Amino acid sequence: MLRYFTSLSLLMFLFAGWAQEETIDLQPKDTVVHKQTYGLRVGVDLSRIILTQTSDDYKGLEIVADYRLNQKLYIAGEMGTEDKTTQEDLYNFTTSGSYIKLGVDYNTYENWYGMNNSIFIGGRFALSSFSQTLNNFDYYDTSRYWNPDAFPNGSSEAQEFDGLNASWLEFIFGLKAELFTNLYLGGSLRIAFLTNNKESEDFPNLFIPGFNKVTDDSKFGIGYNYSITYMIPLYKKANKRKKEKPELEQGPERPEKPNDGPRN
Repeated sequence: MLRYFTSLSLLMFLFAGWAQEETIDLQPKDTVVHKQTYGLRVGVDLSRIILTQTSDDYKGLEIVADYRLNQKLYIAGEMGTEDKTTQEDLYNFTTSGSYIKLGVDYNTYENWYGMNNSIFIGGRFALSSFSQTLNNFDYYDTSRYWNPDAFPNGSSEAQEFDGLNASWLEFIFGLKAELFTNLYLGGSLRIAFLTNNKESEDFPNLFIPGFNKVTDDSKFGIGYNYSITYMIPLYKKANKRKKEKPELEQGPERPEKPNDGPRN
């Protein structure tokens, strides 16, 4: 019996000594590795498809795509075609051509684990090659005596101006939300600035595919798109941890000086 109590006491003594040597970490580090999906996201602009189906004066298609480089940065681009007929007061014209845009998007949104939504800003360099056809026109006449209700007839013979091109820069603000696994709905607002605009001497470029309407004495344009895209998963990659700021070491506290009271 005595041997039993002696062995038990020795065991408890060794266990207590081992427990005192073990330190308790009050701030344990998260050792779980969180991985995010990387891949190619491809889709179409819904606004151009809807406009093609609802308007007799417009046909267009735009393909959008992006590829994720890291947690925040994407290579992105768009390419498409547009065929638009415009009726103005004095003339009717048709613009037909294609365009391509290349650039980057930067996601400013901090996702929770498992989420892949984005609120992004981005930039593009764009090129467009197109032609314009002046379908008909009327003469502008300040004297309306002989034609009070209309301008004098000009010509209804179509004139085509080809070999036209333009380039511009775009600043983009947009968002993408994951509806279902790997399926995204997005939208963006685009502010463009023309850097080059080759036009005919006889008829100006009033509409540029991919750029939108061109206004007089201005190089700025505004566009938009509403996209639906699908991500083709290629691989998964662990998130980079943010570096924690080191805590400042506190020095030894200085002893307080005794208060001797006011001196005479």
